[in-house]
Amino acid sequence: MNLMTAARITPPADHPRPGLRERKKIKTREGIRAAMYALVEEQGYDATTIEQIAERAEVSPSTVFRYFPTKEDIVLTDEWDPVMLAELRMRPADEPWPVSIRHVVREAIAVGIDEDLAVSRLRARLTAEVPAVRSRMMESMSVTGRMLCGVIAERTGGDPQSLEVRVYAMALVGALMETTLYWADHDHEDDLKELAERALDVLERGLPAAPAAPGGTTG
Repeated sequence: MNLMTAARITPPADHPRPGLRERKKIKTREGIRAAMYALVEEQGYDATTIEQIAERAEVSPSTVFRYFPTKEDIVLTDEWDPVMLAELRMRPADEPWPVSIRHVVREAIAVGIDEDLAVSRLRARLTAEVPAVRSRMMESMSVTGRMLCGVIAERTGGDPQSLEVRVYAMALVGALMETTLYWADHDHEDDLKELAERALDVLERGLPAAPAAPGGTTG
C-alpha cells in the first residue's frame, strides 16, 4: 500500500529481535534507500542511476539489485506489509473489522511522519510524478491485496478467494494509494491522517451526499 510506503509501523514489543544477519540486511536496505533519497533530492529521479546509488551507499550495483529488482522498488519497497498484517492479526477477535483497519492505518501514519516527514513526502511525490514508479506501484498493489485477503478471511470467516473479499481488499489498497497521491498532488498541505480517515469513511459509508443545488434539487 503506498500510504504504507509513507509510513512503517514499529514491530510489537514482544516480537523477537532480528538476528545479526537480518539486522545487517536491514541496515543495507536502509542505506540503499537513504542514498537514493539523497541523490533524488540533489539531481532528480531520472538522473539518478543504480551505479550512483551503489557508490553513495558503499555497496556494489549487484548488491543494490539483490535487494531491489528495479530502481522503482527502492522507492516503494519497505517492511510495511508483513508488519501491517501481523498488527491486524493482533487486534481483538471481537473488534469490528473497520475499527481494526483504522487503528493500524492511524498508527502507521503517525510512526512514518514522526520518523521522517521529508522522506514520506518525497516517496509520495515520486509515486505521483514518476510514471515508472506509479506503474510499479500498481503491480505491487495486487500482491498486497492478495496478502490482505487472507487476514480479512480469517477475521470475517469468509473465503479469501471469494469475489467479496478480493473486492474489499483491493478497494482498501486502492483507497490508501489514492490518499497518498492526493496528498502529493496537493503539495502535502492537508493532514495525511485526516485524508486517510476520509478515505476509510468512503469505504465504510459510500460517497457523501452531493450538496443541494439551487432551488432545493441535487441534480
